[in-house]
Amino acid sequence: MNRNSNTQIQMIADFEGDASVLIQEREAGVYPTLCTRDLVVFPSVLTPILIGRAESKELANMLEQNPETVFCIFCQKHADIDSPNQEDLYETGTFAKLMRVINMPNDEHQKTIIVQGLGRCKMKQIVDKDPFYLADVESLPETWPTEKEAEDPMFKALTQTFFEESIKFIQYNENIPNEAIYAINEITNRFVKCNFICTSLPFTAEDKIKMLEQEKLSERLIEALKALHKEQKLLYLQNEIRNKTQFDLDEQQKEYYLKQQIKNIKEELGEGESSPEKKELLEKAKTKKWNEATQKVFQKELAKLDNIHPQSPDYPIQLNYLQTLVDLPWGEYTEDDLSLSHAQKILNQDHYGMEKVKERILEYLAVRSLKGGMQSPILCLYGPPGVGKTSLGKSIAKAMKRKYVRMSLGGLHDEAEIRGHRRTYIGAMPGRIVKNILKAGSSNPVFILDEIDKVSANNHQGDPASALLEVLDPEQNNTFHDNYLDVDYDLSKVLFIATANDISSIPRPLLDRMELIEVGGYITEEKIEIAKRHLIPKELENTGLDKFTPKVSFNKAAIEGIIEHYTRESGVRQLKKQINKGLRKMAYKLAYSKELEKPSITASDLKEILGTAPFTRDIYQGNDYAGVVTGLAWTSVGGEILFIETSLSKGRQGKLTLTGNLGDVMKESAIIALEYIKAHIDLLGVDYRIFENWNIHIHVPEGATPKDGPSAGITIATSIASAITQRKVRKNIAMTGEITLRGKVLPVGGIKEKILAAKRAGITDIVICKENKKNILDIPEKYLKGVEFHYVEDVADVWEFALTDEKVKHPIDFTIPENDKKEKK
Repeated sequence: MNRNSNTQIQMIADFEGDASVLIQEREAGVYPTLCTRDLVVFPSVLTPILIGRAESKELANMLEQNPETVFCIFCQKHADIDSPNQEDLYETGTFAKLMRVINMPNDEHQKTIIVQGLGRCKMKQIVDKDPFYLADVESLPETWPTEKEAEDPMFKALTQTFFEESIKFIQYNENIPNEAIYAINEITNRFVKCNFICTSLPFTAEDKIKMLEQEKLSERLIEALKALHKEQKLLYLQNEIRNKTQFDLDEQQKEYYLKQQIKNIKEELGEGESSPEKKELLEKAKTKKWNEATQKVFQKELAKLDNIHPQSPDYPIQLNYLQTLVDLPWGEYTEDDLSLSHAQKILNQDHYGMEKVKERILEYLAVRSLKGGMQSPILCLYGPPGVGKTSLGKSIAKAMKRKYVRMSLGGLHDEAEIRGHRRTYIGAMPGRIVKNILKAGSSNPVFILDEIDKVSANNHQGDPASALLEVLDPEQNNTFHDNYLDVDYDLSKVLFIATANDISSIPRPLLDRMELIEVGGYITEEKIEIAKRHLIPKELENTGLDKFTPKVSFNKAAIEGIIEHYTRESGVRQLKKQINKGLRKMAYKLAYSKELEKPSITASDLKEILGTAPFTRDIYQGNDYAGVVTGLAWTSVGGEILFIETSLSKGRQGKLTLTGNLGDVMKESAIIALEYIKAHIDLLGVDYRIFENWNIHIHVPEGATPKDGPSAGITIATSIASAITQRKVRKNIAMTGEITLRGKVLPVGGIKEKILAAKRAGITDIVICKENKKNILDIPEKYLKGVEFHYVEDVADVWEFALTDEKVKHPIDFTIPENDKKEKK
């Protein structure tokens, strides 16, 4: 509805009596044409049109001079076209005549014309555009309802519904003035009223054209009702949205005003944003590389801080949590030094040996330098105590120029130590993983998980080993969830290095997530080098003797003496203690007499400064006795040699006796060896009746020391064979291998440690399973020097090499007396 509605109403009222005269078919021909934007003129309706286009102004000037001229009005399909062609116009339009011209007071270039529709027309062709549009059109009929049709109940109901729905729509629409209802009620002619409503209501141009195309009034009303219902639904939705947003806005304004009041009150009390704690938190939060989820959690928890009084016990709890969040190094990484030569130099300087570990770290750096980013490996260094597993972590961090943190897992029994406590608990704190990351100040430190095999088993406080599964899984630890933080933290860039002495006690799922690298024990030569390069200089510094001139020193024989007779270990921890003990004695002498007569410590001085040697190394004892064979054993402190002794005593039962604190597996090996010998007695050329007249006793010396394992199988079999044949065993020989009931020799473990033990004892020949040859190939040549290996597949091969044809002195006579033979018969 427009501002000239009163003029329209008056003119329509004056015109109603003659409507049937004006609404009639016109002759086809060329008529002046006006193109409108989003405006459809209906027959019999007065409509104001704002003129702005040059062609339209020329037409308006011509019509003003010739007011009786009939022209055509066609609506554009798209309002943004300035010079429309025929295809840009709807083909159905309206004949019209000019009623009045109104010049705009504020703009002399625009004017408004009021026109009245006279009937429908159809465009055939645009003839000209200059100075205004001329179009060839034909008239379309406009069918008035007859008296009979006008009185039809269906038609009456249709018109009444349309008029009532239109008035409701106008009342509900705030953008249409209420004068529109007055205008509709003033029009008595149903045809004129229908066209007036179709023109005035805010239907789309497309919908109005559909109405205009209908010849009959009833069909036009149906199209108008369809469009009206669509507009009603749209208007209802718009009002719903407006009411909802208005409600939300009112609530937000109310909340804003309340918060402002709270803020003002808190500022008066010295609380809120003006508190130094909150200012510090906000300053730190600006630099944090948080993801969206963490940012939301921080803002939410910070808002809670505003609602807690500083004197409340909850205030420091909430403040500590927020400080933990902002202090953690989210997305902060130290830059790795990827120089392989630098890393190799540092690793070699700090640790002697450990080639496998060094090689693995250098491989990791090489891949990082080529690829850029990658998941950090989860390494597990396992081996005997004192070989340098833990200290190696420091060297790796130093080589890569990363931060270093260490977490001891020995005796850990509470899952919360790993994952942290929920903040609902009193005294809640983050887990030790997050604490150490906080301590490191970097999200990619070298993280040592020390003594992972000492974690306590399942208990009522949870299973810490299971909690470590997420930490040590490269596929999961990028979203590590600490119960205290309650947000995910990325541990994927952390280089985790676990250490263990015995991997058999580590749960299988946890073991599967780690890359196992064995760090074996050292041979005597390596220990001498470690002592000279690392232990002695460090202990000189610890005792203050490094400042004394001339410096206190150990000669090679003295170091070797300490290793052989004062320590029994695979690593160098006890060696370090003994060196420290010797240097303390020297420091005492220096402090007491102000000088040292002899600054160099030799092997002859060891007894004086260290006391009597507690250990003597087992050495080969010769082959003068039948039934004594040297075996090789693995222990947690390295390899050792052991002697299997077999003796025979007369007896009718042929009983087997085992002594020496043997385990079940070792006892079974002895039984298997004896049964094999009984079944293959012909290989040894011995009368089978020996087992009916002689008891067999097998003993392994150092009876207080528990012994177990299958690797003594061939040693026991050879010991029994030597005893019942009284043949000597080859000199300087030792052996290791498991035996089956068929006499097959199976491979065993701990080969490197066993070889070192054999070398210390003066062994020159080692008998070993053929399948263990692959283990020998992995051992550096320096470990194998001076030892010859003999590979066997069954016990017969062992006997063939190990047993000589020479009998021992004073061999036992196994001849069976004639009386015994007769009794047997």
